[in-house]
Amino acid sequence: MKFNIKKQTLIQVLPLVLIFFFLYYKAIAKLISDWSIDPNFSHGFLIPFVALYMVWYKKNEISQIPHESSKTGIIIIILGMLIHIAGNVGSELFLMRFSMIITLSGIIMYYYGVKMFRELMVPVAYLIMMIPIPSIIWNKIAFPLQLFSANLSSHTISLLNIPVFREGNILHLANTSLEVIDACSGIRSLTSLLALTGVFAFLAPLGLFKKWILFFSAIPIAVAVNVIRLTITGAMAAWISPETAHGFLHDMSGLIIFGAALILVYIVFAIEMKIEKTKR
Repeated sequence: MKFNIKKQTLIQVLPLVLIFFFLYYKAIAKLISDWSIDPNFSHGFLIPFVALYMVWYKKNEISQIPHESSKTGIIIIILGMLIHIAGNVGSELFLMRFSMIITLSGIIMYYYGVKMFRELMVPVAYLIMMIPIPSIIWNKIAFPLQLFSANLSSHTISLLNIPVFREGNILHLANTSLEVIDACSGIRSLTSLLALTGVFAFLAPLGLFKKWILFFSAIPIAVAVNVIRLTITGAMAAWISPETAHGFLHDMSGLIIFGAALILVYIVFAIEMKIEKTKR
């Protein structure tokens, strides 16, 4: 009997899964291509697997939820497909990709019910992390972040008694000039750190409010460590040589500083855990 139910479910789900991949295979292929060539979103390869792990992590809760098909799912599926068509007509990749998540949500609702979707909402929403931000939005965030990081870095470099003059996103030192380009704005590390902190907050044994605090702590942490990196780069250029600001040490400093950001996120988690224990 169990075998028949599984077989029946497979027969019901398989056609819709095939239609889903037929509809979205071009968007998925382009998405994978973008992950391959754009270092800002190379973490996209990991996001689907992390989302699946998040589902597996909640397998005990999921197994307790009855499968109750909901017609609301059909409406959500149609909405997702309409958004996909609109994105295709307007050549808007973000809409086409985002519609995949909406359609997937509708499929879950239709076959397994609204209660099941509520349980899977976070892993499904987490898939947004794999979609590259549209250039028009990326540039509106990246350039102000460049200016902000350059401004803070000029002050911290001055604290080290290194003469520095800031002109927009360019830091003029005595022996060289450093341009805070898009890659140095901190937005790349911010997107990666948000993706990692998101799953960490999901798995953390904390209340909902503290989970959100932990997740959003990634934003000031990413900005702070980026300013530290720029300060270190300026110090290396002034004290050692301008070449060190662009060579191997510069690249290594990015990895080291990102590791420091992860440690700071864990410290935030440890503080929240300590507060949680004192309340008990």
